[in-house]
Amino acid sequence: MEKKVKIYCVNSNITNSYPAGISLEEICPKDVKAIVAKVNGKIKDLKFCVYKPKCVEFLGLDSLHGVRAYLRSISFLLYEAVTHINKEACLRIEHPISGGYLCQIAGLGDVNEDLCRRLSERMREKIAEKAEFVQEIVPTSWAIQYFEDNAAFDKVNILKSRGEMYTELYRLDDIYDFYYGALVPNAGYLDKFALTPYHGAILLTVPSADKPNELAPVRQEPQLLKAFSEHTTFNQLLGIENVGDLNIGLLEKNNASNLIKVAEALQEKKIALIADEIAKRPKVRVVLLAGPSSSGKTTSSKRLSVQLAVCGLKPLAVSLDDYFVPRRLTPKDENGNYDFESLYALDLDLFNSDLNKLISGEKVTLPRYNFETGEREEGETIQIHNNEVLIFEGIHALNPKLTEKIPAENKFKIFVSALTSISLDNHNCIPNTDNRLIRRIVRDFKYRGYSAEDTIKRWPDVMKGEEKWIVPFQEEADAMFNSAMIFELCVLKHHAIAPLSMVPQTSPIYSEAHRLLNFLSYFADIQENEIPTTSLLREFVGGSSFKY
Repeated sequence: MEKKVKIYCVNSNITNSYPAGISLEEICPKDVKAIVAKVNGKIKDLKFCVYKPKCVEFLGLDSLHGVRAYLRSISFLLYEAVTHINKEACLRIEHPISGGYLCQIAGLGDVNEDLCRRLSERMREKIAEKAEFVQEIVPTSWAIQYFEDNAAFDKVNILKSRGEMYTELYRLDDIYDFYYGALVPNAGYLDKFALTPYHGAILLTVPSADKPNELAPVRQEPQLLKAFSEHTTFNQLLGIENVGDLNIGLLEKNNASNLIKVAEALQEKKIALIADEIAKRPKVRVVLLAGPSSSGKTTSSKRLSVQLAVCGLKPLAVSLDDYFVPRRLTPKDENGNYDFESLYALDLDLFNSDLNKLISGEKVTLPRYNFETGEREEGETIQIHNNEVLIFEGIHALNPKLTEKIPAENKFKIFVSALTSISLDNHNCIPNTDNRLIRRIVRDFKYRGYSAEDTIKRWPDVMKGEEKWIVPFQEEADAMFNSAMIFELCVLKHHAIAPLSMVPQTSPIYSEAHRLLNFLSYFADIQENEIPTTSLLREFVGGSSFKY
């Protein structure tokens, strides 16, 4: 008698019995364009076979898990196309930028329209064939030998440092690759992509979760590209381009102490250079510092204040939050809730009036916002002199409308974000949002009384606000500061594992917590005792000498 298993499908809200061993692809509802599936809260590819009762939710390109699987799969397809043209060529997918992913290719000559066309044609051939992505579990020793034979030492290092007996690989025809998540069943799922020459590299664009039926538009972001390039060059000088290099260096060479010192010195030097640039502009009276959540804006502002003092300037920090309009006048979002992240939650007229008076040398009594009553009160009275500059830190600081009545010569704008400059390996980049999300999980759990579940649930709304109020203005900055440190995830994992492990499997965000735990498992451990008290990382793990 054939064994049956009961499977509850979240999409259809129906439980059915199926033959044991049936694949998810076979039971996916016809009206669902699935990319991957959530099985008992964990993300699986659609070839996953079911032998026990399960709760299954099929996910498409309108989900972040679906987009991630799509990116991993199209990356493998691009890798196959590169090696098809030249087996000795090397593909490195570095980081997200300009609406796509920056791909460096060595060994195929000049990167131009013709190369993009040749690669795209090969990828389209495999898409038409519906070439399969086959998952195979192999002894790690076999995987290491395979990658050594193919000079893929980025994968050799990360596999060696993990110490696992078996490894899950994916195979496309006769090529094996390693990915830290599920892929689509076959290349036929990957009909939406574009390859474009971009500053000597290739920009790979794919759909986004909010617009799954179209490619993300390409944005020109020269300053962001420069910031990434600076850190990529720095990493290359250290001999660390990916997590495998980092782990091997920490485990075998025991150089965590030196790595921390060098990374911290790099950040301090960059902040000092920004302070020097401000000091060279004698008419600057207002420094505006913006960045997304958990980018380290507060510590960056305080360290900048120190460096400005070295330059002979006296910084005065003023909170944008004190310029909130009375709560009853706060704009509301589409759900009828107060939208405190809106630019118009601030009293723009009062803010500009106060700034102009201060720049003119007048005394101004600043407002102070009472968060308990939702009303403004009188704050301190200040006046700025020739050697003094005001520092404002907040998400809207780069928005031209915030300071539209202030002359450009009186302003200096800084964009701060954690621009992760290393990859897991050459084909698995690390999203900047993961770095910041882990920072926020740690800080919220330690200091704000929020669980990891609370933080992850709120994160999509946080990102939505950033896309609306921060990203469009980041290129308005006079300077960019990369707050990411090459070693930080090795430290943050100690603080993040406990709150992430507390997320119950019944939670709707368990799959994301599980993904982040898996992600952190790739990093070697670093104890934080050698991190200086002025480090930006102290804003999240504690022990800072700055007052917040």
